[in-house]
Amino acid sequence: MRSKIGSLCMTLGTICLLAALGLYAYNSWDAWRAGQSVAEIQEALEDAEEALEAGNTALGLDATDDAPENGEMATIEIDGYEYIGTLSIPSYGLELPVMAEWSYPGLKIAPGRYSGSAWTDDLIICGHNYERHFGNLRYLETGDEITFTDVDGNVFTYQVEEVIILQPSDVEEMISQESGAWALTLFTCTIGGQTRVTVRCSRAE
Repeated sequence: MRSKIGSLCMTLGTICLLAALGLYAYNSWDAWRAGQSVAEIQEALEDAEEALEAGNTALGLDATDDAPENGEMATIEIDGYEYIGTLSIPSYGLELPVMAEWSYPGLKIAPGRYSGSAWTDDLIICGHNYERHFGNLRYLETGDEITFTDVDGNVFTYQVEEVIILQPSDVEEMISQESGAWALTLFTCTIGGQTRVTVRCSRAE
């Protein structure tokens, strides 16, 4: 009897170990795939932006500091998704394309706009916690520089003011401007998805 129980425990232990290894392998592959997706999309976005800039130059148009009506942001379509520009986090050497609208399938590819606009100083961007996406947000420090460049070439520069943890249910606090006029907010889930790492930024002079 004891021998059968021991064999059963060993079998269950082996199954659990194989399942854990399989999950680890999948997560590692998924993170690698996300990094590849970002690199490919960023290259395509840069090519599209260069083509747009060349077209604007031919028409005598340049990037402008004048906010468009209603803060609407221009977009470029790549592989069926609309993008509003590139987020740069120099302290981690990250250049990330940003989708015009977030979605769960989209977050597998690149971070996306949760709400707001760079023009109205209330832009909120969410991303997956892949290492090549927003996995290192928790390590950002007060004063770190972040830039967002829209598809028209306008550059918005920010500095980190605080890094906080919010609960998944704190939707109002995520988008509220009452506790500070945050020009840029970045957030991602912590490992396990129990809370959200949230980075609040102000516009740099």
